[in-house]
Amino acid sequence: MHRRGLPLVVAAVLVPAATLAMVSVGRAQSPARPAARPGTPPASTAQGAPARSGRAAGGGGPVRVMALGDSITGSPGCWRALLWRGLPAHRVDFVGTRPGRRCGFAHDGHNEGHSGYLATEVAARELLPGWLSATEPEVVMMHLGTNDVWRNRPATTILAAFTTLVDQMRAADPEMRIIVAQILPMEPKDCAACGRRVVELNAALPGWAASRSTARSPISVVDQWTGFDTATDTSDGVHPNRTGDRKIARRWHPAVLAAVTGRQLARRDQSTASSPSSDQSS
Repeated sequence: MHRRGLPLVVAAVLVPAATLAMVSVGRAQSPARPAARPGTPPASTAQGAPARSGRAAGGGGPVRVMALGDSITGSPGCWRALLWRGLPAHRVDFVGTRPGRRCGFAHDGHNEGHSGYLATEVAARELLPGWLSATEPEVVMMHLGTNDVWRNRPATTILAAFTTLVDQMRAADPEMRIIVAQILPMEPKDCAACGRRVVELNAALPGWAASRSTARSPISVVDQWTGFDTATDTSDGVHPNRTGDRKIARRWHPAVLAAVTGRQLARRDQSTASSPSSDQSS
């Protein structure tokens, strides 16, 4: 079954797709991956990624962005390489405890994509606080829930885990910008109900995000579902191929750029507020 723009009810926090001229990945087509849920990915090689440094003070320095997810994010997650190439390099620093993997060109590949992980397990095992502490992101872009759907976790349970993860992000940084994806459609051979469950989760996400978003730490929702076709954009009904990678990168781009800009403005405002006034009399 193809997925071509089936309607979803979305809230005002939904970030619409924007047209972004992305150059295709300069690599050979990856071999088809099995539809079975992957385990822990093999050790990978970082590409073009500088050493991590402390969080920038004031308005200077690139904004630290964490891509959080499962195998769609991390194995190899070449949509991250395309996204990185389409963003201004001086403004964005991708961070994570996992190095990048080969995508045909050098890129900042650090990420937090863990193959086979469930959002519910990441929350229950309290894995995220350690990742946040190690990398200090200022923006988190999250595509999680695919493995939860595969394991038949209810949408309400997945969203409760998302709430826990958001609380942990804000505990690490009260100013965190958070971007959450309506996840890709999926049609694995061994899960006939997965497509319907994805629709249920995605339909509930905008309302959840609106209820949890704050002025200090806004949550935006990016639609990664509409227009993504499991027949032409995946290698196995779940994992994106080169065409899928390009679509994913285009959808993330405007939301990530907006979050980075917002964070830089917040830095500037904080720096101004903390500076002594030159008009003060002695």
